[in-house]
Amino acid sequence: MPQSFASLHFHIVFSTKNRQQMIGAEFRDRLFEYIGGILAKNDCKLIAAGGMPDHVHLLVSVGKEISISTALRLIKSNSSKWIHEEFPDHRDFAWQSGYGAFAVSFSNLGVVKDYVANQEEHHRKISFKDEFKSLLIRHEIEFDEQYLWD
Repeated sequence: MPQSFASLHFHIVFSTKNRQQMIGAEFRDRLFEYIGGILAKNDCKLIAAGGMPDHVHLLVSVGKEISISTALRLIKSNSSKWIHEEFPDHRDFAWQSGYGAFAVSFSNLGVVKDYVANQEEHHRKISFKDEFKSLLIRHEIEFDEQYLWD
């Protein structure tokens, strides 16, 4: 076969450093647009974005030439730099060092897109910590809670 094809979709979750409530409504939409631009420049696509003041959920289609860890490094480093430059009162903004990346089948994109879009409603019922642990358990990822949070 002379060409390569890939359909790689991930539900990505990460929080602010120490889960500080720093993602304000005044720039959340612009942040997601900026993250979409970072992804587009790297042959990826932001399908949906949502979150709360202390964390984000991204539904991303990843290009065949980039690893998920590289995509996350680009998203986090460039978006935090942008926040520091555009919002000087957020100079202490930082992302946590880790992340969760969960594979999503093409047939489930709609369900995950709705989940990502309804984060505010979802978090009226469940905390971020419980939500994240639930995702790890659902995907059968072993973890030690002692090392889960920074």
